[in-house]
Amino acid sequence: MPWSLAPALSAFAVLSGVLAVVDARTRRLPDAIVLPGGAAVVLLLGAAALATGEPARLAGVGAGALSAFAACLVVHLARPAAFGGGDVKLAALCGAVLGWGGLEAVASGIALAFLAGGFGAAGALLAGRRGESIAFGPFLLLGAWGRVITGL
Repeated sequence: MPWSLAPALSAFAVLSGVLAVVDARTRRLPDAIVLPGGAAVVLLLGAAALATGEPARLAGVGAGALSAFAACLVVHLARPAAFGGGDVKLAALCGAVLGWGGLEAVASGIALAFLAGGFGAAGALLAGRRGESIAFGPFLLLGAWGRVITGL
């Protein structure tokens, strides 16, 4: 992974920590954090693409954001009470970061998020928390970071 990607991943790490805590506590992903933070990460990804001499990576970042957004929008439209609009916007951000590594990285990162979310929901049921919602944002971030750590 190129060093020029470090600022984007650092910003994404800070944003991930903040959003995971906020979502876990409130079950909300506020636009006031997601949108400007996401824009900063995307700008830093663009700067990294130019710094590495790989401007084509911008297409991957855009395609990743769009594909993750579209996939999660379908889930949101099917079950709006279970999968919120904030999750859809966060998925777009995660898709942008994962898009650096290509669409396979996006697909596997989002799939990992849903797998982790399923385990989290099962754990909540086993703990007797039937009927309670779980925050999905932390699982989206876990899936994205799992894929980033194992290699974009």
